[in-house]
Amino acid sequence: MATITGDKIINDVIKKYPQTIKVFNDYKVDSCCGGGAPIETTAKRDGIDVEELLKALNEAVHRD
Repeated sequence: MATITGDKIINDVIKKYPQTIKVFNDYKVDSCCGGGAPIETTAKRDGIDVEELLKALNEAVHRD
């Protein structure tokens, strides 16, 4: 079972797991202009709790 980690590129995650779009939107992560950056970099820049975001992303992926 795959795990989403902080070094993954946002747009790559969305492409592989479209169900993560809602999570990124809920956390107000910019997947348009900031989508080419790693999750951890973007989260830290925007003041988002990285571990909380990763947990939510992985829950969305493994729920299906």
